[in-house]
Amino acid sequence: MRWLGIALLVMGTIYFGAAVRLGLAGEPTAPDPNDPRLVERGKVVYDEQCARCHGDQLQGEPNWQQRKPNGELAAPPHDASGHTWHHSDKQLFDMTKNGTVATLPPGYKTGMPAYRDKLSDADIWAVLSYIESAWPADIRAKQQRMSR
Repeated sequence: MRWLGIALLVMGTIYFGAAVRLGLAGEPTAPDPNDPRLVERGKVVYDEQCARCHGDQLQGEPNWQQRKPNGELAAPPHDASGHTWHHSDKQLFDMTKNGTVATLPPGYKTGMPAYRDKLSDADIWAVLSYIESAWPADIRAKQQRMSR
């Protein structure tokens, strides 16, 4: 009987950990660049929704650090050469869901739209998983420290 209690406690702990990580509906509530299924899901969504501006290899637009004639900054790269990894997961999620106009200082001009009506929260976390999966281990570690 004692072993049954221990087994149930262990199983409950594992279930609770998975529920927290995946949310109660089994959907992600944070990026996980080590989850191949989530990364693949993120790549599909990224290719459909993000690659047009941010590049099919996460490379961003040319001259991404210079303003366009309309005053907007070009789409930055999401690979290690850009500044995406300088933001926490929460900031990246909020910028994607609500657009940069709602999350960055007034006067910051960018063409980044809000995706709240196009992507589910789970799809946004999947895209961030895909992006983070492309970063070298040292950059991923720095960004993860910011996200805590």
